[in-house]
Amino acid sequence: MDVNTIIPQLKEWAAFYGLNIIAAILIFVIGRWVAKVLRKLIRKLLEKSKVDASIIPFVTNLAYVLMLTVVVIAALSKLGIQTASLIAIIGAAGLAVALALQGSLANFAAGVLVLIFRPFKVGDYIEAAGIAGSVEKIEIFTTTLKTPDNRVIIIPNAKLSGDIIINYTAEKTRRLDLVFGVSYGDDLQKVKKVLLDILAAEPRVLKEPAPMVAIVELADSSVNFAVRPWIKSADYWDLFFALRETVKKRFDEEGITIPFPQQDVHMYEMKKEAS
Repeated sequence: MDVNTIIPQLKEWAAFYGLNIIAAILIFVIGRWVAKVLRKLIRKLLEKSKVDASIIPFVTNLAYVLMLTVVVIAALSKLGIQTASLIAIIGAAGLAVALALQGSLANFAAGVLVLIFRPFKVGDYIEAAGIAGSVEKIEIFTTTLKTPDNRVIIIPNAKLSGDIIINYTAEKTRRLDLVFGVSYGDDLQKVKKVLLDILAAEPRVLKEPAPMVAIVELADSSVNFAVRPWIKSADYWDLFFALRETVKKRFDEEGITIPFPQQDVHMYEMKKEAS
């Protein structure tokens, strides 16, 4: 091949590919800068939305990696490299990984939702997935509960978020529901007054909303009173036990009877028949 032909051709290729290389470098540099700016913006938005601090680094880094991947593919495409096959390979690999780790990914997705929407937080007493306990730790894949008898239970987030969640301490106040039975022979007005006096004398019972005392059932052997004071959520269990003890002592002092199941046994003498 003639040198006079090769040199112009090389110059043409250099001019064409040189411009593409410069354009690809610019795409990569500018795209990377934009990705960093967007990462900072996403972080600020998440911080303002009061999302759990433990999920912010993960979400921002994941968004940055995804944006950087798009930038790299755009730069390679500018160089004339066929990126369709590369995208297909990445997609197939992602699908294979997703199928292999579908259980873990389900827990991960559920953990992200828990951390974003915050149906409960560390320190709350909840009931979910058939378990009740105080939330000790919320992580991406699991949530750790501690039961009242000091057992530590680790629940996968997918199972946790897929079940009904009862948060007993989400609100600052809570109604305590108690039932006390008295004899049909007791003075019902006196019983009601005694129960209201007990609630009025207890400083941990809130004045507003006012506590309620009313007959809830005419049972087989007792008249049952519903006692429903409003209290602070933190005082629930202390008052649950204390009020029962106080009511029993006051009922004894006032001569009010708490009925209990009894059984009468009748004995009959059977005479032997004459032979």
